[in-house]
Amino acid sequence: MLTPTRRRPEFRGHYGIHEGPAGMLEWAWADERLARSRNYWIVTADEDGRPRALPVWGIWFDDAVVFGTHPKSRKARNLERDRRVVVHLESGDEAVILEGDVEGVEITDEIADAFHAKYDWRPDVTGPDSDGWYRLRPQRAQAWLESAYPKTATRFDFD
Repeated sequence: MLTPTRRRPEFRGHYGIHEGPAGMLEWAWADERLARSRNYWIVTADEDGRPRALPVWGIWFDDAVVFGTHPKSRKARNLERDRRVVVHLESGDEAVILEGDVEGVEITDEIADAFHAKYDWRPDVTGPDSDGWYRLRPQRAQAWLESAYPKTATRFDFD
């Protein structure tokens, strides 16, 4: 499992974010939610810079979110042009938000098996389903429990 540097988010001023470490979340808390999430919201930027958010199926695999999209979809075209992405889990009550650059990834049997275990659907590792796959290894993450915000607001930075 990753071991990021943990600190408070930079938007403390108006939100009442605590200064000290008391109440900050551990990365294991975020890791657990990333693994069990059914859908992941992927945010890309269109050519004119407008944000585009869409939910996708994905897996938390080897410390990264792995997801696919049709290679000719707008999402794929956006990702090919601009690799920067934000990934947000479904819950606003247990928020986990990842930032970073995606990279293309080949679907291995291990990844396909993980999709099958989670969704009862297995992508074909050699056929048409094998294109349009991406991996986000986070560079930064933010997480919090809405019920204990702002005490739990935590930022994670990855080397």
